[in-house]
Amino acid sequence: MTVAQATAEKAYLNRPKAIGIKVRKPSFNPKAIRRHFFANSPVMSHLLTALSSTFPIGEQFFVRSVRNVRDKISDEKLQAQIAAFIGQEAMHSKAHAEFNDAWRRDDYNLDNFQAWLARRDDFIKSVHPKLQLAVTCAFEHFTALLGGYILRNPQVLSTLDDDAIKLWVWHAIEEIEHRAVAFDVYQAIYKDNQTRRTVMRNVTTGFASLTFYSATRLFIQDWRQSVPKVTQNLYGIYLISKMLISLIPEYLSYYKADFHPDEIDYSKIVAYWKEKLAEEYGMESFQEEVHPKLYS
Repeated sequence: MTVAQATAEKAYLNRPKAIGIKVRKPSFNPKAIRRHFFANSPVMSHLLTALSSTFPIGEQFFVRSVRNVRDKISDEKLQAQIAAFIGQEAMHSKAHAEFNDAWRRDDYNLDNFQAWLARRDDFIKSVHPKLQLAVTCAFEHFTALLGGYILRNPQVLSTLDDDAIKLWVWHAIEEIEHRAVAFDVYQAIYKDNQTRRTVMRNVTTGFASLTFYSATRLFIQDWRQSVPKVTQNLYGIYLISKMLISLIPEYLSYYKADFHPDEIDYSKIVAYWKEKLAEEYGMESFQEEVHPKLYS
């Protein structure tokens, strides 16, 4: 870190607090989560585990891509949001690293795939900061869409163990909260919608193939337990198909010239789940929000 960057970092300590983005500590037991935790469906569970395996490295990349250009942002409100974004992503990386570590078995190896991701991460560090940030904007759109879908479908979440709900719903809420930060940074500095859309097309194909490949590898490693669950696997394929089809309009909105992540309103469903995590699942970080007077 240069002297200028260190000085800027210290200046950020005096920034105002971010509105609507709160850094929370998760409270869940990864070892208590079953391997086929999502509707007892190997297909769906392996898909989410494959996504989880990308998060520790992916979240660190997102943070780095924003930090690369942070000193170009003069708006104090956006600086506050950047700080909260970094805090939330750091917690996500840590939580999913714990989830991944708890699942490492001889018959369920995530290490080779994560080593490959690390090599790709080393490569992308060398590209222009503008492209790195555009990649982050694309992935943040994906995670917000997936998070919103999870929260809007409580009938699907009802099949999850309590600890799985604590992890995935907490993560979904925070992805929605900070969904616009990287986008706003990109627009404040570059305002290049053509590049943003081109990068999204490339990220879409890469993200889809990467997730399919890693989920398939996990399914194959777990084939003795996965293959016999024919009904559950068909249900998982149905859930994935239904999700992808229903998210097409929201995904395509990213290509509009006047797109902004906040145009998709998640406020009611996020408020519902915050209260549910506080009251039914006893997550202290959400209890402090739902009942602030008790913690003041």
